[in-house]
Amino acid sequence: MNSFLHCLAITFFSIFCLESTAFAQFSNPSGAQKTIAQQREDILKASNETLKKLYQVQPKAKGLIEKSAGYATFNNFGMKILIAGGGSGSGVAIKKDGGKPIFMNMAEVQAGLGIGIKSFQNVFIFETPAALNDFINSGWTFGGQVTAAAKYENNGDAYQDSVVVAPGVRMYQLTDSGIAAEITGKGTKYYKSTDLN
Repeated sequence: MNSFLHCLAITFFSIFCLESTAFAQFSNPSGAQKTIAQQREDILKASNETLKKLYQVQPKAKGLIEKSAGYATFNNFGMKILIAGGGSGSGVAIKKDGGKPIFMNMAEVQAGLGIGIKSFQNVFIFETPAALNDFINSGWTFGGQVTAAAKYENNGDAYQDSVVVAPGVRMYQLTDSGIAAEITGKGTKYYKSTDLN
């Protein structure tokens, strides 16, 4: 019995080390502390890459963003270990009126069984300045899980693969295989970064 408990303890410790190492490599690949300017540059570069990826898999999203009041992109890295998991990420909100980029953070806490690693990018499109400003200044919490419809018949396929997550706010979620069929964001909070703005 003691040997079983010993093996179990070693297994839990190994999983914890794997989680810590993987997250550290993602959050700071160079292993060195980056300056605020470098962090901002990395986030803006990641944002451009996320938009490029979105336009490749859903070209009509470009038109939605061009007509919008603004948009925000986030890159997430999450792990689910046994009965609990979590993740964090960074992003930036861009106002189309020419205002400076607003750097933001995201954090999530998941519950449920399973072991896995997931990474994804979220793109929010704000139809009105009020929706964008509310997202930036008040923060926002994704309280549930929504399933994306293949099409919105009333609007045509311009909105294909996006989901309305709040009044005046649409969202795309990208994974390694393209646009996610199911938008997941349970327990995710988005808020302005105090360090990067």
